[in-house]
Amino acid sequence: MKEAASTTEFKASLSLLDATMIVSGSMIGSGIFIVSADIARSLGSSGYLMLTWVLSAILTTLAALSYGELAGMMPRAGGQYVYLREAYNPLVGFLFGWTQFTVIQTGTIAAVAVAFAKFTAVFFPFFSPENILLDLGLVKISAAQSLAIASLILLTLWHTRGIQGGKTLQTIFTAAKLIALLGLILLGVFIGFNSEIWAQNWQNPWSAGTLAANGQITPLYGVAIATALGAAMVGSLFSSDAWNNVTFIAGEIKNPKQNIPLSLFFGTLVVGLLYILTNIVFLGLLPLQDIAYAANDRVGTAAAGAIFGNSAVFIMAGLIMVSTFGCNNGLTLSGARLCYAMAKDKLFLAKAGTLNQNGVPAWALYVQLIWSSVLCLSGTYGALLDYTIFAALLFYVLTVAGIYRLRKSQPDAERPYKAFGYPILPAIYMICASAIALVLLIYKSENTLPGLLVVLLGIPVYYFTQKSAKK
Repeated sequence: MKEAASTTEFKASLSLLDATMIVSGSMIGSGIFIVSADIARSLGSSGYLMLTWVLSAILTTLAALSYGELAGMMPRAGGQYVYLREAYNPLVGFLFGWTQFTVIQTGTIAAVAVAFAKFTAVFFPFFSPENILLDLGLVKISAAQSLAIASLILLTLWHTRGIQGGKTLQTIFTAAKLIALLGLILLGVFIGFNSEIWAQNWQNPWSAGTLAANGQITPLYGVAIATALGAAMVGSLFSSDAWNNVTFIAGEIKNPKQNIPLSLFFGTLVVGLLYILTNIVFLGLLPLQDIAYAANDRVGTAAAGAIFGNSAVFIMAGLIMVSTFGCNNGLTLSGARLCYAMAKDKLFLAKAGTLNQNGVPAWALYVQLIWSSVLCLSGTYGALLDYTIFAALLFYVLTVAGIYRLRKSQPDAERPYKAFGYPILPAIYMICASAIALVLLIYKSENTLPGLLVVLLGIPVYYFTQKSAKK
């Protein structure tokens, strides 16, 4: 594809509001309307359902507050990749970038795109995952997968036109879904709230157990509760993930030393509170059994049904379409900037390190599109969710640990913002995140081991890249 004359510098045009919208918009996809079903089945109590969401909100905000120090120190395109490279060495930075590209970023983009397509099928049954358009034996291409890829092509082409269009689209979609989610919460509280259902759900809030479809509960005790809680948090953490994407576009944010830390805090705080309130509404509208076994795990649709009746299916499908499309707008926009930063360090395709005439890394966007499309054809939402969050947790822990290393190795570096609660709160985050990653590795190894393998495969790729760069 022929490119017009390129430029060599990013345009710093994003305000604090724009950056905050990218944080919030990248976080809110379809997960908040779906994953509470699995949490309810795994833990079998309203108290532990809410605890899962509260802990996820706290951990996400703690991580964001810690990242603020690094963002203030190194306000450059590439964000977390740069932090890891400076705190450790180029290999660790590369492993993050490699894993982010192959699994985390593109995996999330693919999962969200497939979710968008599934809910579009509510209005247009042709796009159902069961409608197979092409059967190649080992690979079957459905109408849903085709729509998912088409949505990614549309977003990619849009973002090659410049940052202004991308930020406008992000603001519109993020504002729409924040208002819609808040509206659902308010309607749930003031119109659909059922005091009898609420009282029923809170009769035994801390009696944890595995909830079966027939209503029977297999009790959990002691360590088993902690293990089940850690495994259940994969869903709530995935629903809260991608908040770090704003660090990738630091080169296009005005006053990044101040605005990136603030956007991380405001964005994660708002989304965390909305997620907690949404689950409170779920418990006031639906018995726990109905949350756990909502049709196709669509808890949001079941909850809306208690408010709007039969039209709820279409209302929620429309909301989730807006939510997922807006989410992928932010993910697509920011992910390409990471590829650009790696290419500038000669650790990625050279073309990805160039900007087009609109000041955006068009080739990085194209490469990201291709691999995300491959993942759309190869993975299911659940599998992508599991190995994405495991790999992400590994690098979140390493990045927060990098604060301690940089405090010692670069004590005189400018720090416009310092990690909140240092050294205690960042340490608490690292301990909790490490424990969850360990639980996933042990109890969901069929999905997490491939994620770990991807990270390790990056080591020989790094040395091959270095050798090729020297030649």
